[in-house]
Amino acid sequence: MEPAENDAPPRRKRALAIDLTILGVVGLLLIAALGATGVILYREFYSPTAYAMRYLSLLQDHRAADALDMPGVRVDSIALDKASLPAGASDALLRRAALGQLSDIEPVSETTKNGVTTVTVSYTAHGTPGTTTFRIAQDGWLGVAPTWRFTQSPLSVIDLTVRGSMRFSVNGFEVDKRQVSVDGVDADPLAPVPMLVFSPGIYSVTVDTAISRSDGVLVLADAPLRNTPIDIQAEPTPEFVNVVQEEVNGFLDACATQQVLQPTGCPFGFFVTNRIVAPPEWSMAEYPVVNVVPHGADWRIVPADGRAHINVGVRSLFDGSVRNVDEDVEFTIDGTITLLGDGTISIRVGGGEQGLD
Repeated sequence: MEPAENDAPPRRKRALAIDLTILGVVGLLLIAALGATGVILYREFYSPTAYAMRYLSLLQDHRAADALDMPGVRVDSIALDKASLPAGASDALLRRAALGQLSDIEPVSETTKNGVTTVTVSYTAHGTPGTTTFRIAQDGWLGVAPTWRFTQSPLSVIDLTVRGSMRFSVNGFEVDKRQVSVDGVDADPLAPVPMLVFSPGIYSVTVDTAISRSDGVLVLADAPLRNTPIDIQAEPTPEFVNVVQEEVNGFLDACATQQVLQPTGCPFGFFVTNRIVAPPEWSMAEYPVVNVVPHGADWRIVPADGRAHINVGVRSLFDGSVRNVDEDVEFTIDGTITLLGDGTISIRVGGGEQGLD
């Protein structure tokens, strides 16, 4: 029995060694799991890519104010000037109401050089696929987690020229040039209006007023601190053309009330080499059909033909006989239409063609 008792201590030692080995393996597995968890948490929440993804998710949710408050997003006039962008660019579009649709946001790549990480992200903007690259650097620590900031603002600029209207809409958000231009109410109607926008972002610019309309122009701002020019020509609405037609008709009717051969300031008249026996009577035989086209910041009336009718008795200086003139006089009108600062319009009608007897 003694040999068996002598074998007990080695067996206990072997069991203890096995237990310690198992505990060591479990410990290593736990350390590996914690390390893997840490890597996942870093990648998903604390990495430069996670920072860029958070920015895009805010834009996707139309949380413009929160996106603008992320470190490195806001830009001042000095940074704009350094990037060769208009220093006075308006921030009117940096709001929820002006944001477009973003979806399918996915990280593409992340590379670091000299302390700056370049992150590229893909997305779909209102059905248009795109990619944008951001420059991000560490901005300190929050406990054991790093914090980040954009070293280059992700904002961009659209340089918008709208002809034929002082008002336009961006993604349905209405803008008046005089409210966003550095010149205020004295804004040049043809001068481009620089406006800051979030990048990436899809922006649809349209004109839809009582006077003019345009098809939407869709532009994708997909690069930080880049200037994207947009030039839109609005066309007159049928309602606007009808108003101009009524004004022209009223102007010609007023001309026809003048009982003179040459109505003052009017496009028609009649010459006689003899004498008239009574004041002439004018009426409109055919109004010219108005066609309005863009003309710089304003509009013009395309030359159009019309006919006025005159009825007047003419006495011959040769033999004293009287002949009644009862005929149409052809004339042509044109004109300019100016949009005034108070929203009204000024129409100036010109033209000519004179009858002769």
